[in-house]
Amino acid sequence: MENEGPPRDHAGTADDTDPYGDDTASHAELTDNLKSRSTWLRLFFMLVFVFIYGLTRLVLGAVVVLQFFWVLFTAETNPRLKTLGASLATYTYQILRYLTYNSEERPFPFDLDWPVE
Repeated sequence: MENEGPPRDHAGTADDTDPYGDDTASHAELTDNLKSRSTWLRLFFMLVFVFIYGLTRLVLGAVVVLQFFWVLFTAETNPRLKTLGASLATYTYQILRYLTYNSEERPFPFDLDWPVE
């Protein structure tokens, strides 16, 4: 049986010259990504939007409670609360799309305008 190198589950030793195997391109790519200003800037905006997302959840919760009591006492919905709820729901959706890398457009107040119903 011919020895073709270390076994597949070989973790490597200090004597190994390339701890990443034969794929030195991925090592260089990782280094470039770690040094990329845009990657760290994206992280900053993601942290900002995680905070804003938490605020929108609180405001949406308040809109839900206020709308419920409005309907309870007047038997009809409040159009202003409906509009606010719809725009907050769209805004929250835009934030989640940005946070999950499904969109490169930053939500209001950066790239996009405030969503309207």
